[in-house]
Amino acid sequence: MRWPEDLRLRIVASVLVIACLSQVQSLAVAASALGLAALAALISGAARRHWRRLLHVEAFLVLLLVTLPFTIPGQPLAALGPVTASVEGVGRAASILCRVSASVLIALTMLGDVEPVRFGAALRGLHVPERLTRLFVFTAHYVTLIGAEGRRLHDAMRARAFRPRSNLHTWRSYGNLIGMLLVRALDRAHRVEEAMRCRGFAGHFFRTVQGRPPVRDWIAVSLMAAAGVAALAADWR
Repeated sequence: MRWPEDLRLRIVASVLVIACLSQVQSLAVAASALGLAALAALISGAARRHWRRLLHVEAFLVLLLVTLPFTIPGQPLAALGPVTASVEGVGRAASILCRVSASVLIALTMLGDVEPVRFGAALRGLHVPERLTRLFVFTAHYVTLIGAEGRRLHDAMRARAFRPRSNLHTWRSYGNLIGMLLVRALDRAHRVEEAMRCRGFAGHFFRTVQGRPPVRDWIAVSLMAAAGVAALAADWR
């Protein structure tokens, strides 16, 4: 299936499909959705480009898969000391794992390569409030810059023979690192604000007129929404 070219409709389609997947309870339907999402990600190349992001999510889900079965009562499956894992708990954890993984794959496939500025413009085209859009664009842009600044400071510490250990010197060094990172981030924020004011920024972005999406994009969104509704219908049966 062809993805919508219009970014506004791509966002709407992603939200609709993920909203439908969040209501699925059947493990079979969730696993089928995960298989289709994985196939789409492999075909588009999103899984290869964004595998690190997916790996972070899966690490959290493995922890959920290990702990959740011990918190839900039901038919005993295995015992670990005073606690018992249930069959219902394993099924619930597997269903959550499939739904979350499928949702992440859909989001990465549809929106993973979109620049923050384009994404913000699409959000404004969907009438998302200006303040929320501005907060998202600045956060998405400067998280990368501040992360790079943190890596440079850490490299400077390593060049000075710093080796992390479990002692007071290590914790004091990391505290100084975080403090210096906050100071530099605040200084950068002041410089960026002054530069924006020099360019005539008055508290809002200039909006560009966006044309109407083509008919084929509406068809693609309708097909994706129908797929989400079909998953819900199969789950209700």
